[in-house]
Amino acid sequence: MTLWIALIATAAGCYLLKYAGLAAPRRLLDDPWLRRFATAVPLALLAALIAVQALGDGQALVWDTARMAGVGAALLALVLRAPFLVVVVAAAGTTAALRALGVG
Repeated sequence: MTLWIALIATAAGCYLLKYAGLAAPRRLLDDPWLRRFATAVPLALLAALIAVQALGDGQALVWDTARMAGVGAALLALVLRAPFLVVVVAAAGTTAALRALGVG
């Protein structure tokens, strides 16, 4: 039952957050500080997600050479402006190749 309460509370919170964004006055949305903040928050969240997925193993931080090489390959592909599918294949291929060689 606790799971359902948490699920309903989360859904209600998401709905209210969405409504707050739609109900915000225009002068608030035109504030330059808020625009910079709204641009930076998704980047920070994505960077945190990448760091947790790349360095996390349960409750510990670990250095996995194969995984980090995959992140590096993805970064290189992004710098070279490769399509998203190529970025994913480069990261997965690099990680898989290094694991097949016994690295990481």
